Amino acid sequence: MPLPKAELHLHVEGTLEPDLAFELAARNGVALPYADTEDLRTAYRFEDLQSFLNLYYELMAVLRTERDFEDLANAYLARAAAQGVRHAEIFFDPQAHLARGVAMGTVVEGLWRALGRSEENHGVSTQLILCFLRDESAESALATLRAAEPYLDRISGVGLDSAEVGHPPAKFREVYEAAAALGLRRVAHAGEEGPPEYITEALDVLGVERIDHGLRCMEDPALVERLVRERIPLTLCPLSNVRLRTVDTLADHPLPAMLDAGLLCTVNSDDPAYFGGYAGDNFDAVRGTLGLTGERLRELARNSFVASFLEHDEERRRRYLAEVEAYEFPKD
Repeated sequence: MPLPKAELHLHVEGTLEPDLAFELAARNGVALPYADTEDLRTAYRFEDLQSFLNLYYELMAVLRTERDFEDLANAYLARAAAQGVRHAEIFFDPQAHLARGVAMGTVVEGLWRALGRSEENHGVSTQLILCFLRDESAESALATLRAAEPYLDRISGVGLDSAEVGHPPAKFREVYEAAAALGLRRVAHAGEEGPPEYITEALDVLGVERIDHGLRCMEDPALVERLVRERIPLTLCPLSNVRLRTVDTLADHPLPAMLDAGLLCTVNSDDPAYFGGYAGDNFDAVRGTLGLTGERLRELARNSFVASFLEHDEERRRRYLAEVEAYEFPKD
């Protein structure tokens, strides 16, 4: 049995494995510019965030119907459950689908056909977080939030993703204020490729409760002190950081130093189909390469449930935390 954990930084579109991409392309009559799955996998060599995003958006063309989104989510949940994920807070990018003529209802209803039965079918509790694309306009973000209002019974929060550099959090002040007024939880990507100042801005201007990535906080000791003092969670994605060249190698990853500093770090997979591993793979990678002890891994798992948006169900959170504490690591 793998270590129980929550996954808090996962883009459902980033779980589109090559075999499913080709299956959906055939179903929907979409021609992909790749000969086969192996040819597609050769495209998964990224120079930076933008080179990844180009492929990420290209492959979304195969997602057309509710059934497609249901199949995508179920495939992720099955893999996540096998790697010990007990709770997942899942991002989706509606603007990328609306721009292709796919309706908000198609996306949300399709995802919910899987998420609504995720405990029964996979033993995983779920929440859904709508992300705004930061390289789109603030007006587009507001229109997207309005389009999502009929589905807010299925959406727990909002986030901010896509190309970070040149798109500071303050650009989205108005839509985050509107989301707060609707009672939605707020997170944002910050400090991945963007500077530490974006982390501060996300906290102070957008009022976020969690920072996605946040890697570059380590460049600002005063910011680190604040994040520790205010117990702001960071949803780190180690294998993603290596694939996107945010860190040169996994051995260079600052996760151990971040934990030593007292930061509330979690480990997640980001876009696992593209970055070489799901949540459990990331745990295995940091254990093997960074030499994290079993107790450090337990700390990361504990942090994931503490940082989750399970305040409405504290009994569930306590149960998950008890599973973490009771977990016995296999003998090496």
